[in-house]
Amino acid sequence: MDRPLSGIRVTGVEQYIAGPYCTMLLADAGAEVIKIERPGTGDPRRAMPPFAEKDNVKKAAGFMGYNRNKKSLALNLRHARGKEVFRKLAARSDVVVENLRPGAMDKLGLGYADLAVPNPRLVWAVISGFGRMEGFRGPYSDRPAFDIVAEAMSGVMHMVGFEDKPPSWTLYGMADIYTAMVTAYGIVQALFMRERTGAGQFVDSAMFDNMLSLNESMIVLHSVAGQSPHRGRTQNFFPRGAYATRDGYIALNVPDNIIWGRLCQAMGREDLIEDGRSNTGTARAANSAFLEPIIEGWLASLSRRQAVDTLNGIGVPTGPVNTAEDVFADPHVKARGMLMEIDDPEVGVFRFARTPPHMSAAPTPPAEPAPNLGQHTREILEGLLGYAPAEVDDLAAEGVVQTDG
Repeated sequence: MDRPLSGIRVTGVEQYIAGPYCTMLLADAGAEVIKIERPGTGDPRRAMPPFAEKDNVKKAAGFMGYNRNKKSLALNLRHARGKEVFRKLAARSDVVVENLRPGAMDKLGLGYADLAVPNPRLVWAVISGFGRMEGFRGPYSDRPAFDIVAEAMSGVMHMVGFEDKPPSWTLYGMADIYTAMVTAYGIVQALFMRERTGAGQFVDSAMFDNMLSLNESMIVLHSVAGQSPHRGRTQNFFPRGAYATRDGYIALNVPDNIIWGRLCQAMGREDLIEDGRSNTGTARAANSAFLEPIIEGWLASLSRRQAVDTLNGIGVPTGPVNTAEDVFADPHVKARGMLMEIDDPEVGVFRFARTPPHMSAAPTPPAEPAPNLGQHTREILEGLLGYAPAEVDDLAAEGVVQTDG
């Protein structure tokens, strides 16, 4: 049985996280993904720790995690003959994804405007910090960016942490991962439109835009209510956060009076349901100093398991604040199949997060290991692009390509 994107060929001019994670999602969905890498060094994440090591072979965990189910073509795009190879590949691709420095591919004469003419069905997705599409370019469009920059400028960092401490970053790479997911969504939209119109298009995905959309609650509150939300402080509801039990933390959120009433019953404090200091979300937020010790005192008498079972049992959604060890041991994670095993023939078997969602009419994602640098160069040039073996040997001798064996 085919995966949803079986038959779609994607060329990834990609590095680090956002581009590789986007094409990994497409590969997990069944697309053939050809990853373009620099001969000699490849994607910089190949050299970034930590590493899996076995028998003097080292492979970077981050590279292994973001590049499964792909083929590696080691190709020098600055060389005239390398550009020729890329143009032939783009002509046979459905999608190109690139996340190099803004304008890099255009300077090489290998941008969307150059390659959409010979292949008008081509979907070209560009991941950047601040956006590249003409008509929507702003004063920051030519800037490079890392994930933490997008978090900061979108207001996300302002919302993370404690009121009396500096702003904090979230998960490492979150802006990259979320941007990758949004980009994959845009690509699938473009492919669907192509089925109707026969034409490809340019997909412009900016980390700044994506993080701003993720921070939609700040936008809504400021636009509608004139509020300026701040980290560590709630204005419209309480409690919300991590609370300590006897042996660990749980996540607690009370968004309305219904959930508040259930929490009060669990604590044996029904009097707080109608108390003027706690009978509305706004009142609870304003009187958090009064309510916090009550909630903390009750939870401190319970184990984490007792708190989770008690609260979920009466309709107060909660869960433990899990460590990595907790996640790997969680029976629900196992039941959902969310940790997929990938067997790398050189360094062994490791588990990685499965791509959601589950689909009833599609098989589970494939589990091929991340490729070695240039592992598929000869296969792609000879099998797809029609180069003779001697021509590939000549390209390799000139440093245009690198082959693996």
